[in-house]
Amino acid sequence: MTSIAPIPGGATPLEPLKVTCLSEDCENNLHCFLATKQLRAANQVGRCRYCNIDLIDWSRVQRRDPNDVTFTFQAMRNEYIRHYFWHVPFDARAINYARRKGRRRLGEAVRKRLQTGIGGAAPYRDGRQTPLHPTPNPIHYAQHATATCCRRCVQEWHGIPEGRPLTDEELQYLAALAMQYLNERLTLTEAGERVPPIHVETPRPR
Repeated sequence: MTSIAPIPGGATPLEPLKVTCLSEDCENNLHCFLATKQLRAANQVGRCRYCNIDLIDWSRVQRRDPNDVTFTFQAMRNEYIRHYFWHVPFDARAINYARRKGRRRLGEAVRKRLQTGIGGAAPYRDGRQTPLHPTPNPIHYAQHATATCCRRCVQEWHGIPEGRPLTDEELQYLAALAMQYLNERLTLTEAGERVPPIHVETPRPR
């Protein structure tokens, strides 16, 4: 069972489509905050790369305060790709994966995924290591929604620079964000439950 969070600014729900980190819909208050070279040169990092709007209290978000996650999540929903992954329906296989794991083991899987995917100084295939929708792994949804999908997004949103390993404290914070997203969007038991596999019928030749 999934629950859908309210959409900020009156924006309408997004239909599944090809979305990337550079997607935008500025007219509906859905922006892209990955800085261009020009914005970096002008010391305007944090503005939308398309309409130049300055919406985010970056100093507050980048404090990485575990007690201020609600504010951080609301800020993230101003970016198209984060908003998309807060509202797109989960693949049925992803829901079943999470239900089988339960909160405890899913939390362990989140930590392991972040450690191997973005924990090092130079992650393998950085920027492409986290699949986009549709994916059978709910952790991928969480990573895109919370900007824990690659080191560039981690740097832009969480103020953790590229080129060095994540500290234990940073990894713990990012894993907690991803897990809170999953807890807010999915109804899970603590220890997991038995869920029948999804059988895909193979068409018979005529």
